[in-house]
Amino acid sequence: MSLDKYNKKRNFNTTSEPKGKTKKKSNKRLVFCVQRHLAKKAHYDFRLEYKGELLSWAVPKGPSYNPKDKRLAIHVENHPLDYKNFEGVIAKSEYGGGTVMLFDIGNYEMLEDFSKTLKKGYLKFRLHGERLKGDWALISMKDDNWILIKEKGDVKVFNDISKIKRSIKTGRTMSEIKQNVDSDRLDVVITHPEKKLYKSLKVTKSDVVEYYKKVYNRMFPFLKDRLISTVRAPSGVNGEKFFKKHFSENKYLIKKMVSNEDYYYINSLNGLINEVQLNSIEFHIWGCNASDLVHPNIMVFDLDPDESLPITQVREGVKDLKKILDKLKLKAYLKTSGGKGYHVVIPFYEKITWAKFRQIAENITSIMVSKYPEKYTDNIRLKNRKGKIMIDYFRNIKGSTFIAPYSLRIKNKPTVSMPIKWSELDKIKPNEITLDLAIKRLKRKDPWESFFKNI
Repeated sequence: MSLDKYNKKRNFNTTSEPKGKTKKKSNKRLVFCVQRHLAKKAHYDFRLEYKGELLSWAVPKGPSYNPKDKRLAIHVENHPLDYKNFEGVIAKSEYGGGTVMLFDIGNYEMLEDFSKTLKKGYLKFRLHGERLKGDWALISMKDDNWILIKEKGDVKVFNDISKIKRSIKTGRTMSEIKQNVDSDRLDVVITHPEKKLYKSLKVTKSDVVEYYKKVYNRMFPFLKDRLISTVRAPSGVNGEKFFKKHFSENKYLIKKMVSNEDYYYINSLNGLINEVQLNSIEFHIWGCNASDLVHPNIMVFDLDPDESLPITQVREGVKDLKKILDKLKLKAYLKTSGGKGYHVVIPFYEKITWAKFRQIAENITSIMVSKYPEKYTDNIRLKNRKGKIMIDYFRNIKGSTFIAPYSLRIKNKPTVSMPIKWSELDKIKPNEITLDLAIKRLKRKDPWESFFKNI
């Protein structure tokens, strides 16, 4: 096992790939990953963790769920374990130059002892990925040529992986990854970086810029191809604020006409940072893609409580809603609002009209209100909300927006609308996660990593 060959093929002053170092892990679970690679010839890179490195094969046609398909897999040099998360563009001058997209990542089990079978020229293993699952085998044929085969019996549906166009990590397509290669090389000049936007905590404009740079990869899938509105605060959160939703001439903005009005969206880190330069702090998004305005695909329920209610009752409301969604077999995700309540968010993978979309949201809310009239209301007036939680489903109307995941909020402190795990509901308050804590949480596994699966 050696990464010398890997390191010799690469100039790490030019490539953004991780340097080759063998790692020892305390975690005994073995990792596998598959990357889509558009180099001189398009192929998939199939990698299995073994002894602190990644055994690697280039699979021209990619894995197939059909046991009858024997996919050629060309054995290549071992890669470092850190490569499992790599996604980006390798410079054309470098070995393997081209675009790399993370197709799948997960854990795997050895079905036989690799230290024995590797010498014999075969490996058998069970994958536990988001897209690839079940029992597989790699069998050596001649020289570096192997074949990758799906074992029979445990999967009945054959998935055509060529139909899956987006990254399991960021939700980006190959072309979008290529377009964003300059994301770490910002050309926006930040004026007045020392300006205090959150004066009580001395959080500056520069701090906000750095925050959005760090969360960009997680936040980007919710911004790309999606119309936005922002709340701008030129004098900081304690000064005058205004809502910006219409297009203004700017090289970082993409214009979209909707009912004779100019809206816009951004598709790069430069676009995001340019908004911050123009004093945007909060980012609100539409529930549909800019490329398909007639079919919504993100439903949101905002649980907005009367300020007198204890946090336990707010959490109980989230749980009551989830029970209904579970019965309807709607997979829901949870995030903090950065304010008083929580947001429950549901991705819709099938095409649906706005009328039907709104009706579904309204019916779900009606169930909540009719079942627990003493606890919930759908009346937006504050005087009718006393002692209750308002279930706000009105975000699910064409043209309405909701606060984007990872967006900062304009509050007394720099709170974040942060995706969290369902198991964290009883541990995290709606306004508990601030800018610094959000950055620290990026080191954890993404609790919403399957949100854009197969979209």
